[in-house]
Amino acid sequence: MRLIIFVLIFFVAEVKAQSLVPDFIVSADGSGNFKTVQEAINAVPDFRKKETIIFVKAGTYKEKLQLHPTKQKVKLIGEDVQKVKITYDDFASRKNSFGEEIGTGATASVLIFGDDFFAENITFENAAGPVGQAVAVRVNGDRVQFVNCRFLGFQDTLYAHGDRSRQYYKNCYIEGTVDFIFGWSTAFFDNCTIFCKKSGYVTAASTLEGQPFGLVFLNCKITGDAPESTFYLGRPWRPFAKTVFINCFLDKQIKPEGWHNWNKPDAEKTSFYAEYKSHGPGAKGDRVLWAKQLSDDEAAKYTVENVLGGSDGWLKQK
Repeated sequence: MRLIIFVLIFFVAEVKAQSLVPDFIVSADGSGNFKTVQEAINAVPDFRKKETIIFVKAGTYKEKLQLHPTKQKVKLIGEDVQKVKITYDDFASRKNSFGEEIGTGATASVLIFGDDFFAENITFENAAGPVGQAVAVRVNGDRVQFVNCRFLGFQDTLYAHGDRSRQYYKNCYIEGTVDFIFGWSTAFFDNCTIFCKKSGYVTAASTLEGQPFGLVFLNCKITGDAPESTFYLGRPWRPFAKTVFINCFLDKQIKPEGWHNWNKPDAEKTSFYAEYKSHGPGAKGDRVLWAKQLSDDEAAKYTVENVLGGSDGWLKQK
């Protein structure tokens, strides 16, 4: 009996190991198939219907990475989230070859346009510093997932750009100053740490009119090294912005009023900003009158599957 159990355990382990065998290995020291992540992505056949696994060994990869729309079902796995970093240092006021400012969208260290992208154990960084808008990751593709990843920057760190894009962030770390999680996408942040630096705004949603969900934070920790009462939970970049915090710990950095209208009084009528069972020092105080506290029934609608439409099995929750 023990022998049978041992054989079964060994068989399951072997099957699991085989399923994680990478198609390509990236290593800066030349010991893999490629020295840069971009080279590995370029090697993925266009419109491949099967998943392509790219394993990235420890190292700092200074490159401006682009995953084009033709590169689908790419899985990027790092050796260690603390030891694998993809970084670049573009910023919005930098000039292009024509002497024009490149603008926020072009600053991204990593641009993801392909659908069904999955990343795990990777640090993504914009190393430009506090020089204005400087994006670490911009996501346009649909059904995009990040597990145990870090996003480092200052203003505009994470750009959830695609207006039809659905994104899932699990056990991730995101840091920044002004509007450092922003954009049109429907994005779900599950058990993430949101780290506030200096002063500013955690979110700046630009949700399309009629879109049921925008930015959703569930069981997250909002903390940082910024002074007390120096951060708003969000402000509406566009009139129909939607942002919700559910069962989140809010540290002392969060202002008592919670939300800012971006000096757009009309946005108070169309935006949807809400909380449910916030706790911690930043949960105290009187919120702005136009923000909402969800009821139990309302909060129950904010499941990962309901927000992101994961009933077809694309979500790989851990």
